[in-house]
Amino acid sequence: METLAAAPVTVRRSLAPEESGRADFYALLARLFASAPDARLLQTLAIAPALEGDADPDLAAAWLALIAASGAFDEEAAAEEYEKLFVGMGSSLVSIHFGFHAGASAVDHPRVRIRRDLAALGLEPREGNPQPEDHFALLFEAMRVLTGGTPVRDPAPLEEQERFFESNLAPGVFRFLEAVQALAESNYYRRVAAFAAAFMKIEKQSFNLG
Repeated sequence: METLAAAPVTVRRSLAPEESGRADFYALLARLFASAPDARLLQTLAIAPALEGDADPDLAAAWLALIAASGAFDEEAAAEEYEKLFVGMGSSLVSIHFGFHAGASAVDHPRVRIRRDLAALGLEPREGNPQPEDHFALLFEAMRVLTGGTPVRDPAPLEEQERFFESNLAPGVFRFLEAVQALAESNYYRRVAAFAAAFMKIEKQSFNLG
């Protein structure tokens, strides 16, 4: 059983550029929704290059906006915003859990299914992780592993990626990202959510075409 933990994407076999890009985007989203960006990540994003080639126009524009926001924000402001938006039971402005946005009931909560799906893929949250299985950061990290692999496993077949995405992200992630963008208190994370939404739209379209 392999634990889910943020790490650079490294695989035993080379990935096509588009597959490597997908894994990197999932890794970035997992990191940004797990906690606020630190100064190093903000600086890295602030000097990131624009998307090249025939990148989707909405994704390219959202990426440029995230780059600009990363250059304008500092670590303290980003941390304060993350805390206000996502942290605290009953006091956060928006839930960062899939179950809430998928309309889950207490009787039939998706965490049980997600736990089962992760186990079937040989994955589990890392020991000591306080977040429940339906935290969006963990779901993005699971997709990073499925799309990019790890030093000890190859990427999952596209069919497995699609099954996990359609069951454990698609039913709630768009509502979550819309809610983040709609909040007046969301400044940096409005850009993060806009980028995530553009990427999620492409993922869903690609799976449907596949």
